[in-house]
Amino acid sequence: MIHRKSLVGCLVTLLSLPSMVMAQSVNVSRSILPDEPYTVIYPAGMVASGGAGQPLTINHTQAPLQCDLSIVPADDAGWTPDGALAGLDKAAIASGWTEQFPGFAISAAGTIGYQSGPALQYEATSTGSPMGMPLTIVHTETVDSGRGYVLDCLFATAQAAQARPLVDFIIANFSTRADADCCVGATPVSPPPAQ
Repeated sequence: MIHRKSLVGCLVTLLSLPSMVMAQSVNVSRSILPDEPYTVIYPAGMVASGGAGQPLTINHTQAPLQCDLSIVPADDAGWTPDGALAGLDKAAIASGWTEQFPGFAISAAGTIGYQSGPALQYEATSTGSPMGMPLTIVHTETVDSGRGYVLDCLFATAQAAQARPLVDFIIANFSTRADADCCVGATPVSPPPAQ
């Protein structure tokens, strides 16, 4: 199992909005390091910081939503998402999150598809957080070419209906390669007619 890095240091003050709207344009962040390739595609209402050998953090500018990408060495050449799911120790995972996210509990676990291949995913909720609000946490991870990729997205549980489609878009379009294309699960939007 890939171990996550502490998220508290990366979290910023999140703003509350009554709703979020799926962006009609996207931003793309690609790794410039050949030994840590990735592509992250995310709605234009979000901004990225970090990267280039450091964790990449993507924050929504007007809503309580943040995703963090970490790349760590992975020794387990036999790692698979299905094997990780079969060996998932929910109690051990919860103990790692509970100190910073009180009331952490996994509500669902399975495998999903990144653009580049399958990954383990679990979803959890936390009754408390450093931001003073209940959070939903969507954790995904995979191993590729001796590297572990961990993508964690956190959002205010009260905003789940608006935030979850954005999180699903980011996860579906994540790639462990730096040359991935846009966009999985996106419907092109026609521009308004010229006046």
